[in-house]
Amino acid sequence: MDFFNVISVDEARKRINETFMRLKLGTEEIGILDALDRIAAENTVSGIDVPGFNRSIVDGYAIKSQNSHGASETLPSFLNLIGETIMGENTNLTILDGEAVYVPTGGIVPEGADAVIMIEHVEQLGDNLIALYKPVAYKENMLFQGDDVGEGEVILEKGKKIRPQDIGVLAAIGMATLKVYKKPRFFILSTGDEIIDLHEPLDKGKIRDINGYALYALIKKLGGDVVRRVIVKDDFEKLKCELSQALDSADIIIISGGSSVGTKDYTYELMNTLTGQGVFIHGLSIKPGKPTLVGEAHGKPVFGLPGHPVSSIIVFKAIVEYFIKNKMEIKEDIIKTKAILDFNIHSSPGQETYQMVSLVEKDGHLHAVPVLGKSGMITLLSNSNGYIVMKAHEEGLYQGEEREVYFI
Repeated sequence: MDFFNVISVDEARKRINETFMRLKLGTEEIGILDALDRIAAENTVSGIDVPGFNRSIVDGYAIKSQNSHGASETLPSFLNLIGETIMGENTNLTILDGEAVYVPTGGIVPEGADAVIMIEHVEQLGDNLIALYKPVAYKENMLFQGDDVGEGEVILEKGKKIRPQDIGVLAAIGMATLKVYKKPRFFILSTGDEIIDLHEPLDKGKIRDINGYALYALIKKLGGDVVRRVIVKDDFEKLKCELSQALDSADIIIISGGSSVGTKDYTYELMNTLTGQGVFIHGLSIKPGKPTLVGEAHGKPVFGLPGHPVSSIIVFKAIVEYFIKNKMEIKEDIIKTKAILDFNIHSSPGQETYQMVSLVEKDGHLHAVPVLGKSGMITLLSNSNGYIVMKAHEEGLYQGEEREVYFI
């Protein structure tokens, strides 16, 4: 029986990245309406200026700003009104000193003008004369050509997760399609004689497939697709058959359970029977999640995650999610906040420790309260807002410290 040869999380990440350096997830061209939450596969550069003309952002009068200096309620400035611009149409008007042109919100500001005074601060005294009761500054109430987006400007960086507002910018520059990374395809195998699916009777000794469903949701949230989720009993040949199918249809294979060192934990042996390097990581110095396997078969990563739900999800976040984000060069910020600890945490020497916490607000400050329980309890996660990471070299955390809380 082989026992764990644990390595740090950082070392595991490094080995995984090196082993699968040549693994490509591929790209595809899609329409912008299908691009929400996808990952940009290249820098997107604008071929035009936005706006493409000097544009008013208020209803008012386009003027030379210097002609308004000193204007007040008691001593207004007077300008000649020489015309107006029509919404959505070009204009050949040019403004000289002492002149003004009426411009609607979004309309073209004529040549020669460098500001727009709001209609509320102007009185029209006749067909061709207006009075200004307030000064305006240079560029006030208008956008100059290219102020929003300049031609040649990168408006969407490679690795960026595409948001609704990004789709709006793509529409503004007239880009109907863009290149994104293909969704990484996952195959989930949940193993164990005790594991049953939702539709099966819950006899004594049986448990529902918690991990399969939780991992499915994590993969979807990450931006991946699950090509198949299957439960396989502790039968070596059946496991081997399913794993072979997984390698034919998916980019990444996740085996939930069977990564420990029990007599029926076949994952280690199974991964070493396939073409490839086999298991190259067997054990992480992480709590929870020590019995973790990572192997290579047919050039693809196979992750053997622990059977306990909390351990499985923590290792997915720490290892699998990190790997995918690195492959797709995702620039998305890790979602986290800072909170004051309401407790002391004792360290586990040499292990990176993940402590589940809930967040409560006290006196205007966020506080992190521990959610305690054993790693087999799924409610450790459902009752938590996130987790605190304590590095292997840290001796402990103390009540009153401010630490980062990572959201799941």
